[in-house]
Amino acid sequence: MAKNNHHMSREDMLKIKNLSLAPYLQLSISLIDKPRQAGSNMFRHQLDTFGILLDYGYCDSVLLKASVVHDLVEDCPDFDQNIISGIDEDGPAVLSLVLEVSRIKGEQKATFLTRIKNEGTFNAKTLKCADRISNVVSLGLVNDLHFVERYIRETEKYIYPIALEINRYMLLELQDLIKSRKFLLDNLKEMEK
Repeated sequence: MAKNNHHMSREDMLKIKNLSLAPYLQLSISLIDKPRQAGSNMFRHQLDTFGILLDYGYCDSVLLKASVVHDLVEDCPDFDQNIISGIDEDGPAVLSLVLEVSRIKGEQKATFLTRIKNEGTFNAKTLKCADRISNVVSLGLVNDLHFVERYIRETEKYIYPIALEINRYMLLELQDLIKSRKFLLDNLKEMEK
């Protein structure tokens, strides 16, 4: 569980000392070709999400491994999921977590986020919050004002309650980020007039 001060203890650092991420990173490299609305690519987003979890002091091997492949199943529909489950002893649990934070084909975004909020495991909720922090950071680079407005509303309605439940410091960061994105959005709307 994350520490309030966001720093990992020596004990936590030792837990991740032998964390073998290389096979998971190798899989996520296929996301380099997947662009993001804010620019960059989905591979870098996986690494950002991983970094956010470390920043908050999370050291669970399944959570960290899932963070670097969390968009693989959703964004690469032809991907063989069995590859994840066969990587190492954490593989089956990593795949289960990845599937838990992936939208089911045809699932509406509101239904998906409600499912995580109401039925998600602690790790799924934690991963979703780190994922959303990464996404909201890059939201400042998105020029589609309707997308930004929708994303802000979605974050406030679905992600705030999740963050409140699992890590109030993540909630505070999300609230600060959303406040700055709203300010930017208001300025862009003014410029359009």
